[in-house]
Amino acid sequence: MPVVYLVRHGETDFNVAQRLQGRYETNLNARGRQQAQGCAAVLRDLFVREKRQPDDFAFVSSPLMRARQTMELMRAALGLNPAAFELDARLMEISYGEWEGLTLQEIKAREPTVLEQRERDKWDFMPPGGESYRQLAKRVGDWYALLARDTVAAAHGGVARVLMANFHILPEDEASHTDIRHGAVYVFSGGTVARYA
Repeated sequence: MPVVYLVRHGETDFNVAQRLQGRYETNLNARGRQQAQGCAAVLRDLFVREKRQPDDFAFVSSPLMRARQTMELMRAALGLNPAAFELDARLMEISYGEWEGLTLQEIKAREPTVLEQRERDKWDFMPPGGESYRQLAKRVGDWYALLARDTVAAAHGGVARVLMANFHILPEDEASHTDIRHGAVYVFSGGTVARYA
């Protein structure tokens, strides 16, 4: 089973404001760029420990801007061509549909009971026009099934959560509520996950 070194994109101003991003295009802020550099240093240390070189790995990113910027900064810091990586739409963040750009407080003001419904079954809940974690898990699973080698991926919190469920590291409901940090590398290997920051 290929090992996945998953990096959640660096921080954006939407993250700071606690706005749901989903497919909404946002750029890294200054802290997010620093986090990407920090993840490159973590990856470098892991590669040295494993007696491997950056060229030993495939590199792939979600096509969303914040993930691509994270990957470009990491590759540059690793001494690699910043632009020489693959994009895969299956690594895009979960779609929040009509909720994108809103805070949870704004959603609750519009529909007072909808967040309670979401919390009761977050794995299968679909925002209006969006997708569920179950749907996200299917497309990320399809991506992983075709991996041929150990891979560094720049993606999103939702992607990390469904990998935890897909690899049976956490139950689905627990995985969907797990906090995924910016500025950390999550190594999925042999049905386990380790976080390095």
